[in-house]
Amino acid sequence: MQIELLDEIIEALLFVSGDGISVSEIVNLLELQNSEVKQSITRLKKKYGGKCGIHLLNYNGKVQFGSNPAYSDVISCVLNPIKEKELSTAALETVAIVAYKQPVTRLEIEQIRGVNCDYAVQVLLKHNLIEVVGRKDVVGKPLLFGTTDAFLKRFQIESVEQLPDYEQLLASIKVLEEGNKAKPEEVSLYNEFELPPEESEPELPEEETPDFLAEETDLQKIE
Repeated sequence: MQIELLDEIIEALLFVSGDGISVSEIVNLLELQNSEVKQSITRLKKKYGGKCGIHLLNYNGKVQFGSNPAYSDVISCVLNPIKEKELSTAALETVAIVAYKQPVTRLEIEQIRGVNCDYAVQVLLKHNLIEVVGRKDVVGKPLLFGTTDAFLKRFQIESVEQLPDYEQLLASIKVLEEGNKAKPEEVSLYNEFELPPEESEPELPEEETPDFLAEETDLQKIE
């Protein structure tokens, strides 16, 4: 098949599909060599790149047309008046841990972050950035979480192997957590005021015995 014709066919397939198409499916259905399709994808990525409004996304062995992320704010204003809220710091930290440690349980995520992660996990599931991939073979059979294709598309990476160094990630999370955690003495209401030093009780003068009791000898003193 001619190079130009192949590029146009794959271009048309991606346009009509809308969703990601597996490279292996294109190879099998068009009865082509894997190298031919990959070279065509490389050419299309060059064509649909830079300042072009449409980019060719390549993730997890799939290809798909998507909008240029540089114009995401304008697109959101036109197509989605109520702009989707950005992920919180907690959600970003959680999805990063899932990406590096997957498959991972909620408890394992919390042990790394040091805080409860129920809400962050629910948010990520709602946005389809993580998914349940199984259960761990331990007592209680806790759910195991992993990242999705939507995660790869959102962060513009082809696979989790392209993620930066894990130790650097943990160091960044630790800095964020330490900055957000206030020491107990810093949040105590008592620290807003300086307490006066303790003073000993003044000694009171001994009470004089009334005249009418002066002759009594069996009186007991009550403290």
